[in-house]
Amino acid sequence: MKKIKLEILGLSPSQSQAGSFALVLGEELGNRRLPIIIGVFEAQAIAVQIENIVPNRPMTHDLFKSFAEGMNYTLKEIIISDLKEGIFYAKIVCTDGLREVEIDARPSDAIAIGLRFGIPIYTNEAILSEAGIISSSDTEEDDEDDDTIKETIEPKAGKDQLRDVSFDELQRLLEDALAREDYEKAAKIRDEMGRRN
Repeated sequence: MKKIKLEILGLSPSQSQAGSFALVLGEELGNRRLPIIIGVFEAQAIAVQIENIVPNRPMTHDLFKSFAEGMNYTLKEIIISDLKEGIFYAKIVCTDGLREVEIDARPSDAIAIGLRFGIPIYTNEAILSEAGIISSSDTEEDDEDDDTIKETIEPKAGKDQLRDVSFDELQRLLEDALAREDYEKAAKIRDEMGRRN
């Protein structure tokens, strides 16, 4: 299956789940976004590496890197390989020069480790088609329309309330969430739209 390269676009606190963060990945040569909700410790491990902060003591992901290098393993790539019942799965592809091994991992851990090795992150078309959100570059709307959409979104932000919204309205809500770069809300709307298909 053809691999699609991803890049990290953002990491922000989750608005609906305390102690969680939204990690937003974007396809390198396209406009689709892949939001993944991750834990606070994994978010910290990713942020520390992105910001080039050196902790006083090695974090778990730094320990993995030291261990792999000590055993003469090099990492080749991270692959977000599957999506089952709303849960993403990933693989860390590594080699000792003689054989290649795929290690099962949570995407957040795989990405935190991959950043330390400076290796690429990939996914496939099936995952982007199912869970990807298209980022619209046409975000300019007049203020009146923006207020109307916000009024519709706020009371219907919860997962259960989205069930009462028409498919066309969900599409409008999705476009608005993307325009406001609220990827967490966009992911919830995307999941509801996927459930109906």
